[in-house]
Amino acid sequence: MKARTLAVDAGRWLTRHRQWGATSARVVLGGVWIYAGVSKISDLPASVRAVEAYELLPLGLAEFVGAALPFVEITIGLFLIAGFATRLNAVVSTVLLTAFVIGIASAWARGLRIDCGCFGGGGELGEGESPSYGVDLARDLGLLLLAGLLAWWPASRLSADEWTAHLVTPAPPRSRAGFVPASPRK
Repeated sequence: MKARTLAVDAGRWLTRHRQWGATSARVVLGGVWIYAGVSKISDLPASVRAVEAYELLPLGLAEFVGAALPFVEITIGLFLIAGFATRLNAVVSTVLLTAFVIGIASAWARGLRIDCGCFGGGGELGEGESPSYGVDLARDLGLLLLAGLLAWWPASRLSADEWTAHLVTPAPPRSRAGFVPASPRK
Protein backbone atom coordinates (compact mmCIF):
# COMPACT_ATOMS: atom_id res chain seq x y z
CA MET A 1 0.00 0.00 0.00
CA LYS A 2 2.81 2.39 0.88
CA ALA A 3 4.67 1.76 -2.42
CA ARG A 4 1.50 2.52 -4.37
CA THR A 5 1.04 5.78 -2.49
CA LEU A 6 4.64 6.75 -3.24
CA ALA A 7 4.14 5.97 -6.93
CA VAL A 8 0.96 8.06 -7.06
CA ASP A 9 2.68 10.94 -5.25
CA ALA A 10 5.67 10.72 -7.61
CA GLY A 11 3.32 10.75 -10.60
CA ARG A 12 1.55 13.84 -9.30
CA TRP A 13 4.86 15.55 -8.62
CA LEU A 14 6.08 14.74 -12.14
CA THR A 15 2.87 16.03 -13.71
CA ARG A 16 3.07 19.24 -11.71
CA HIS A 17 6.76 19.89 -12.43
CA ARG A 18 7.17 18.48 -15.95
CA GLN A 19 6.87 21.91 -17.54
CA TRP A 20 9.66 23.30 -15.37
CA GLY A 21 11.81 20.28 -16.30
CA ALA A 22 11.09 20.97 -19.96
CA THR A 23 12.02 24.61 -19.40
CA SER A 24 15.36 23.55 -17.92
CA ALA A 25 15.99 21.15 -20.81
CA ARG A 26 15.10 23.88 -23.31
CA VAL A 27 17.51 26.39 -21.75
CA VAL A 28 20.39 23.89 -21.35
CA LEU A 29 20.05 22.55 -24.90
CA GLY A 30 19.59 26.05 -26.33
CA GLY A 31 22.62 27.32 -24.41
CA VAL A 32 24.79 24.49 -25.72
CA TRP A 33 23.68 25.19 -29.31
CA ILE A 34 24.42 28.91 -28.95
CA TYR A 35 27.82 28.24 -27.38
CA ALA A 36 28.70 25.73 -30.12
CA GLY A 37 27.62 28.09 -32.91
CA VAL A 38 29.29 31.19 -31.50
CA SER A 39 32.56 29.30 -30.93
CA LYS A 40 32.62 28.35 -34.63
CA ILE A 41 31.22 31.44 -36.32
CA SER A 42 34.38 33.52 -35.88
CA ASP A 43 36.46 30.94 -37.78
CA LEU A 44 34.29 29.41 -40.52
CA PRO A 45 37.28 27.84 -42.36
CA ALA A 46 38.03 25.82 -39.18
CA SER A 47 34.39 24.75 -39.05
CA VAL A 48 34.63 23.58 -42.66
CA ARG A 49 37.90 21.71 -41.90
CA ALA A 50 36.22 20.01 -38.93
CA VAL A 51 33.38 18.70 -41.11
CA GLU A 52 35.80 17.63 -43.86
CA ALA A 53 37.95 15.74 -41.32
CA TYR A 54 35.16 13.20 -40.77
CA GLU A 55 35.50 12.12 -44.43
CA LEU A 56 31.78 11.34 -44.64
CA LEU A 57 30.49 13.99 -47.06
CA PRO A 58 31.58 15.00 -50.56
CA LEU A 59 33.90 18.01 -50.46
CA GLY A 60 31.38 20.58 -51.73
CA LEU A 61 28.68 19.41 -49.32
CA ALA A 62 31.15 19.32 -46.43
CA GLU A 63 32.10 22.93 -47.17
CA PHE A 64 28.45 23.99 -47.21
CA VAL A 65 27.63 22.11 -44.00
CA GLY A 66 30.72 23.45 -42.22
CA ALA A 67 29.90 27.04 -43.18
CA ALA A 68 26.16 26.80 -42.44
CA LEU A 69 26.28 24.75 -39.24
CA PRO A 70 27.22 27.59 -36.84
CA PHE A 71 24.31 29.71 -38.07
CA VAL A 72 21.90 26.78 -37.76
CA GLU A 73 23.14 26.03 -34.24
CA ILE A 74 22.73 29.63 -33.10
CA THR A 75 19.23 29.84 -34.60
CA ILE A 76 18.11 26.60 -32.96
CA GLY A 77 19.60 27.76 -29.65
CA LEU A 78 17.82 31.11 -29.74
CA PHE A 79 14.51 29.49 -30.67
CA LEU A 80 14.84 26.92 -27.88
CA ILE A 81 15.70 29.48 -25.23
CA ALA A 82 12.79 31.65 -26.35
CA GLY A 83 10.54 28.59 -26.41
CA PHE A 84 9.50 29.24 -30.00
CA ALA A 85 8.41 26.15 -31.97
CA THR A 86 9.89 24.04 -29.19
CA ARG A 87 8.88 20.64 -30.54
CA LEU A 88 10.17 21.41 -34.04
CA ASN A 89 13.51 22.69 -32.73
CA ALA A 90 13.81 19.71 -30.38
CA VAL A 91 13.22 17.36 -33.32
CA VAL A 92 15.82 19.21 -35.43
CA SER A 93 18.19 18.98 -32.44
CA THR A 94 17.54 15.25 -32.24
CA VAL A 95 18.35 14.82 -35.93
CA LEU A 96 21.55 16.90 -35.71
CA LEU A 97 22.74 15.19 -32.52
CA THR A 98 22.06 11.78 -34.05
CA ALA A 99 24.19 12.79 -37.04
CA PHE A 100 26.95 14.00 -34.68
CA VAL A 101 26.88 10.74 -32.71
CA ILE A 102 27.09 8.73 -35.93
CA GLY A 103 29.94 10.91 -37.21
CA ILE A 104 31.97 10.64 -34.01
CA ALA A 105 31.36 6.89 -33.70
CA SER A 106 32.33 6.46 -37.36
CA ALA A 107 35.56 8.41 -36.90
CA TRP A 108 36.41 6.32 -33.84
CA ALA A 109 35.61 3.04 -35.61
CA ARG A 110 37.72 4.00 -38.66
CA GLY A 111 40.67 5.00 -36.48
CA LEU A 112 40.66 8.68 -37.50
CA ARG A 113 42.54 10.97 -35.12
CA ILE A 114 40.45 14.14 -35.21
CA ASP A 115 39.01 16.71 -32.84
CA CYS A 116 35.23 16.63 -33.09
CA GLY A 117 35.03 20.37 -33.76
CA CYS A 118 31.91 20.55 -31.64
CA PHE A 119 32.91 23.84 -30.01
CA GLY A 120 35.27 25.31 -32.56
CA GLY A 121 38.57 24.07 -33.90
CA GLY A 122 38.36 20.56 -35.22
CA GLY A 123 40.28 18.73 -37.88
CA GLU A 124 43.21 16.36 -37.54
CA LEU A 125 44.96 16.19 -34.19
CA GLY A 126 48.60 17.12 -33.82
CA GLU A 127 51.41 14.78 -32.78
CA GLY A 128 50.97 13.57 -29.20
CA GLU A 129 47.29 14.57 -29.01
CA SER A 130 44.68 11.89 -28.61
CA PRO A 131 40.99 12.06 -29.49
CA SER A 132 38.33 12.21 -26.78
CA TYR A 133 35.66 10.25 -28.61
CA GLY A 134 34.22 8.64 -25.47
CA VAL A 135 33.66 12.00 -23.77
CA ASP A 136 32.26 13.51 -26.97
CA LEU A 137 29.86 10.61 -27.45
CA ALA A 138 28.71 10.69 -23.80
CA ARG A 139 28.03 14.44 -24.02
CA ASP A 140 26.16 14.16 -27.32
CA LEU A 141 24.13 11.17 -26.12
CA GLY A 142 23.12 13.13 -23.01
CA LEU A 143 22.08 16.08 -25.16
CA LEU A 144 20.27 13.69 -27.49
CA LEU A 145 18.31 12.37 -24.51
CA LEU A 146 17.38 15.93 -23.50
CA ALA A 147 16.32 16.77 -27.07
CA GLY A 148 14.25 13.59 -27.31
CA LEU A 149 12.47 14.30 -24.02
CA LEU A 150 11.83 17.87 -25.13
CA ALA A 151 10.41 16.64 -28.45
CA TRP A 152 8.13 14.28 -26.49
CA TRP A 153 7.07 16.89 -23.88
CA PRO A 154 7.57 20.32 -25.44
CA ALA A 155 5.19 22.23 -23.13
CA SER A 156 7.31 24.44 -20.87
CA ARG A 157 7.12 27.58 -18.79
CA LEU A 158 8.29 31.04 -19.81
CA SER A 159 8.09 30.21 -23.51
CA ALA A 160 6.79 31.88 -26.62
CA ASP A 161 4.78 28.71 -27.26
CA GLU A 162 3.03 29.07 -23.90
CA TRP A 163 2.32 32.74 -24.49
CA THR A 164 0.96 32.28 -28.03
CA ALA A 165 -1.04 29.12 -27.30
CA HIS A 166 -4.03 31.04 -26.01
CA LEU A 167 -3.86 33.47 -28.95
CA VAL A 168 -4.27 30.80 -31.60
CA THR A 169 -6.70 28.49 -29.80
CA PRO A 170 -10.11 29.38 -31.20
CA ALA A 171 -13.01 29.84 -28.82
CA PRO A 172 -15.91 27.43 -29.29
CA PRO A 173 -18.71 28.79 -31.50
CA ARG A 174 -21.67 30.32 -29.68
CA SER A 175 -25.26 30.63 -30.70
CA ARG A 176 -27.05 34.00 -30.70
CA ALA A 177 -28.41 33.18 -27.27
CA GLY A 178 -24.85 32.81 -25.93
CA PHE A 179 -24.87 29.04 -25.50
CA VAL A 180 -22.32 26.67 -26.93
CA PRO A 181 -24.25 24.36 -29.28
CA ALA A 182 -24.11 20.68 -28.44
CA SER A 183 -22.32 18.33 -30.79
CA PRO A 184 -24.64 16.45 -33.08
CA ARG A 185 -25.21 12.87 -32.00
CA LYS A 186 -24.41 10.09 -34.39
